[in-house]
Amino acid sequence: MMIRLRSRDGLERVTIDNPLATVAQLKSEIQTQLRVPIQAQILSKNQTLLLAKSPNDLTRFTDMYDPSARLSSLNIAHGSIVYLAYEGERTVSGPAFHRAGSFGKKMTMDDLIAKQMRITRQEKAHCELVSFDRNAANVFQQYVNENLAFAVKRGGFMYGRVSEEGKVEVDFIYEPPQQGTEEDLILLRDPDEEKLVEAIALGLGMKKVGFIFTQTISQDKKDYTLSNKEVLQAVEMQTEGDLKEWVTAVVKLDVNEDGGADVHFEAFQMSDMCVRLFKEGWFEREIQQEDDPKISRMKKDVVVGGKDTRDVDNDFFLVVVKISDHEGPLSSTFPIENRNSPVPMRALKGHLGRTKSLPFVKRISDFHLLLLVARFLDVNSDVPALAAYVRTQAVVPEGYQLLIESLATAF
Repeated sequence: MMIRLRSRDGLERVTIDNPLATVAQLKSEIQTQLRVPIQAQILSKNQTLLLAKSPNDLTRFTDMYDPSARLSSLNIAHGSIVYLAYEGERTVSGPAFHRAGSFGKKMTMDDLIAKQMRITRQEKAHCELVSFDRNAANVFQQYVNENLAFAVKRGGFMYGRVSEEGKVEVDFIYEPPQQGTEEDLILLRDPDEEKLVEAIALGLGMKKVGFIFTQTISQDKKDYTLSNKEVLQAVEMQTEGDLKEWVTAVVKLDVNEDGGADVHFEAFQMSDMCVRLFKEGWFEREIQQEDDPKISRMKKDVVVGGKDTRDVDNDFFLVVVKISDHEGPLSSTFPIENRNSPVPMRALKGHLGRTKSLPFVKRISDFHLLLLVARFLDVNSDVPALAAYVRTQAVVPEGYQLLIESLATAF
């Protein structure tokens, strides 16, 4: 019986002759064949074991704790994948290395750089915590759940603030024009619209702090946290954002213990090494259909777990970020841009009518409303000025009020 072991060193295999083997026997073979001491091993069928950051996190994985449990009783059979975490270092067998010299292989500069390009896990994120505005997060996941049924991917840019302690607060999500499929998220970005978004964020005292996307139901059945395509897209967005605390958020549908479905948020930063590899052009950008989605392919050899390889497990590039929530300064009741159909101007009339009992500044304290109105204002002056009144909750000048009210009735 062959068992596949996935650890921080990648995917390896262990052979067991006994079809009635127990967890203890599997651990013994891991020690013999992979040189990981039994006392250092933690095994689980749950892939999130590999994302555990502390000894306390590891104690949650108890499904393979009983050494006398037969593997068959745990639904582990020939070809099954088991996840392995361990403390310390080990020697991983690999190809023989010949020193450069007059009688040995001469090494090029690329070879020397590759020997030094060691990929290890980054334990600590630059972002201490990411907190989502409850309403903004809810309208995003609700649309994906109820309208798209998690059948196609959806994404957006997160805007908010970063504290001195490295805490990120997400207060609104901008959804650019896009096309989603089961496996791909294609952003059809509109530079003019993004200038309006940036002008609104400037007036609100906010900035772009991250990227959010959903995984589909079909992806839930696959053995990865992020696919190779998602890693490439996430690191590209993080590199473009050029923010140390930049966060990538993933929204997925998980089946709970009762057979029901729960919407689940996860947050990561792409590691410093991942960003460096992307900037320096190490990633193979052309991904073929037959490629393993849980592996990122490099153009040159790198060193992972003591081995020279071009295949890197995507989990090496992920640094987990803690998640919280808060009630932000904006509402999220106005229709969202770039969904099934354009937001009509009559939506503005309906919104103002429903909120007429509130002060005018409260009635327009919604990013998506501001984005619709911004199309009729000067992007360099009026848009940030109007957003600044929302930020300070000051009285909106009569001129802006009349303009917005006339837009609501003119179409």
